[in-house]
Amino acid sequence: MEKIRVLCVDDSALIRDLMREIINHHPDMEVVAVAPDPIVARDLIKRHNPDVLTLDVEMPRMDGLDFLERLMRLRPMPVLMVSSLTQAGSEITLRALELGAVDFIEKPSLGIRSGMLDYSELIAEKIRATARSRPRRANETRISPPKLKAPIISSEKLVILGASTGGTEAIREVLSPLPPNSPAILIAQHMPGGFTLSFAERLNRLCAVTVKEGEHGERVLPGHVYIAPGDAHMLLARSGANYVIHLDQGPPVNRHRPSVDVLFRSAAQHAGRNAIGVLLTGMGKDGAGGLLAMREAGAHTLAQDQDTSLVFGMPREAIALGAATEVLPLDQVAPRLMALAAASGRAQRV
Repeated sequence: MEKIRVLCVDDSALIRDLMREIINHHPDMEVVAVAPDPIVARDLIKRHNPDVLTLDVEMPRMDGLDFLERLMRLRPMPVLMVSSLTQAGSEITLRALELGAVDFIEKPSLGIRSGMLDYSELIAEKIRATARSRPRRANETRISPPKLKAPIISSEKLVILGASTGGTEAIREVLSPLPPNSPAILIAQHMPGGFTLSFAERLNRLCAVTVKEGEHGERVLPGHVYIAPGDAHMLLARSGANYVIHLDQGPPVNRHRPSVDVLFRSAAQHAGRNAIGVLLTGMGKDGAGGLLAMREAGAHTLAQDQDTSLVFGMPREAIALGAATEVLPLDQVAPRLMALAAASGRAQRV
């Protein structure tokens, strides 16, 4: 078995040692070199040609974002960011994902050694997914599509969306062309607490729809997008004639909280054929079973295709189950959502 070759770049000697210990513990990967800053890393990349680069966000001599931007323009490769769990750290990390990083690992704020070792398996899983991804040059980043026209849409129609690795940019591409009167959208994106607020605020600045973190008990309204908080499951529920959000601190499902399956299954139960399910890029299988439940409840369901998925794990599992009514490239998801919502509105007025 050929091992995944990893280069770790971090100004902390402790983190470098921990990453080496964690990665080398797994038989399918190895650290080929470590670097204290991007200047040293440049030469090591040329010498070792690693499969994956783990990159700290804040470092001396050249910060991680500047280095990432140059790297993805000149020599694109799979990059996994290592980020501090702070407001500033989350905003920088989202910018790194925009620049082409595949995913990120958050550094524990306390008990760094024990914290890092506690999620050794998660780090290994993310390195595997990053190694399988297909990075693009910075100048190949998609231009935001033109805004879609606003058809008449049923207020009962909902879009229920799930994503994981690669999802932050895929979600941006789906939401950015939508008009202000779009159907309500509920999103479960695998992301830790502390990052989802920054993610929602960033999307809100870029989109015509209103984007926010979901709050327990709030009414679900058209023209609004609700992001599941990073430390809670988000479910769709009913309160009389209205849809409302329910947040739950139950145990992780498929190792995730929020879990896409939890959101999808709640939509199958409470929205049935009024929902449109969408499963985008991500590693693992979370959401596949839930998307099937939505389809069986009468919902129209979409899965992102392999060519446009940064990591095809979740959509592939859903397609294999027969959960997807349609399989679409990413740039066709938003137009299809509006067409389906408009068709629903026409059907309900007849």
